[in-house]
Amino acid sequence: MVFLLSTVMTILALIAWNNARKKVYDERNNLFKIRAQVSGIAALVFLTIALIQCITIIPAGHVGVVDFFGIVSDNTLKAGINLVNPLARVIKFSIKTQEIKEIMDVPSKEGLTVQLEVSVLFHLDPEKASHVYKTVGENFIEIILVPQFRSVSRGVTAGYEAKALYTSEREMLAQIIMTELQKIVGPRGIVVESTPLRRITLPAGLTAAIEEKLRAEQESQRMQFVLAKERQEAERKRIEAQGIADFQNIVAKGISEQLLRWKGIEATEKIANSQNTKVVIIGAGKDGLPIILDTK
Repeated sequence: MVFLLSTVMTILALIAWNNARKKVYDERNNLFKIRAQVSGIAALVFLTIALIQCITIIPAGHVGVVDFFGIVSDNTLKAGINLVNPLARVIKFSIKTQEIKEIMDVPSKEGLTVQLEVSVLFHLDPEKASHVYKTVGENFIEIILVPQFRSVSRGVTAGYEAKALYTSEREMLAQIIMTELQKIVGPRGIVVESTPLRRITLPAGLTAAIEEKLRAEQESQRMQFVLAKERQEAERKRIEAQGIADFQNIVAKGISEQLLRWKGIEATEKIANSQNTKVVIIGAGKDGLPIILDTK
């Protein structure tokens, strides 16, 4: 009886141990599966990040310069999707038209100080973007363009009188500023489009003097026009008088005494033959012409 009971207990113990072993095995398998899934997800995330790092998007109107630990590529990236080294840094440069406005006090040829408000329209040469980055850096506008723009503007205006800044010559002045500035910044990779003069402020007294002088010049030009017109009118009248005199001379030479007498006779005959009530009186003398009296 005791032996039978011991056998049963042993069998139950073996069954319980086997069930426990299977449960632990299943839990270990589930843990391994979870770990495998986590590892797969982590690998997928890492691969996705790596792919994203290899792709860079350059916006429209920009170019990209690739800097790989100080080694700058000469080939710039165009707008759109580009593949790059994930360890490289991409610096984006705008090649759109940009504007810089400056208000500066500039000298004139007379030594006067004039306040000038001027703009410069420019854009970065896309083919020289990498060169600009290597030689100047990202802030090339503040380092190269702005100082040269101010220097050229002051240098050009110093060769002109203040009146030139106030009259139509300002367009020519703006063209000279653009040309001189392009000579300096063009080789550095900056293209100058135009340099319009927005506003010019002269000293109050000088402005009044210039306006008075301009009015006097305009009045002088007006008087010259009037005099020229009067001379033309006098010439016209002289030619007209000469024509009248020539006509009278020609007519006088063609009129004779016999012609006048014959014309008088013809007029007398026509009057006498007319049906109107009248009295015809022959003038005195051999060349007297008829005098007509209307008796109605």
